[in-house]
Amino acid sequence: MMKYYAIIVAGGSGNRMQTETPKQFLLLKNLPVLMHTIRAFAQSHTQPRILLVLSAEQQGYWRRLCDEFNFHIPHQVIDGGSERFYSVKNAIEVIPEDAYVAIHDAVRPLVSKELIDSCFLHAEHQGNVIAAVQSSDSVRLLRNGKTSSLKRDEIYLVQTPQTFSSEILKRAYTQDFASHFTDDASVVEAIGEEINIIEGERSNIKITFPIDLELAELLLKK
Repeated sequence: MMKYYAIIVAGGSGNRMQTETPKQFLLLKNLPVLMHTIRAFAQSHTQPRILLVLSAEQQGYWRRLCDEFNFHIPHQVIDGGSERFYSVKNAIEVIPEDAYVAIHDAVRPLVSKELIDSCFLHAEHQGNVIAAVQSSDSVRLLRNGKTSSLKRDEIYLVQTPQTFSSEILKRAYTQDFASHFTDDASVVEAIGEEINIIEGERSNIKITFPIDLELAELLLKK
């Protein structure tokens, strides 16, 4: 049987949320954001083994939260690194077998079970796939002080999960870190792999600013 893993990357701070509490621990509908995220993967049909990447200094607080909220979904905690690249690399290194691996932002708590399963399915057929949504806004490029318009129907806003075969991921993460590695797809692309896209979800928002938390509350009420 094929093996599935989910790497949930929770390295963010609360800086842009104007709060000292890291955003993955903020309450969303009376439950920390991170718990919503883990639960989505645990409830998916593929039932991946969950690897949570968390900075060492936040792990004690996370354990206390799990006790407080009676949160017992099985997951393995992995030490985070100084950059997202190193956090993901640390998690990949504990995967001992051939598998398909979904990498997901801890602060995208509204990801649906259907999107998770679809990403795994497409990765099995294509080797990799990332969720993305087409831009609904006009887009301009600013370069050297001058702006130019881009074709909106050619612009996709990248989300997570980003899902890959473990073989591809392990090869990609033998590279040295580079500043242009903004997500896992950019790391994999750098070894010559073509990245495949499937339609993401407008509701799969990333909790970055205070208004995002309010919007997530409204979406959950639906």
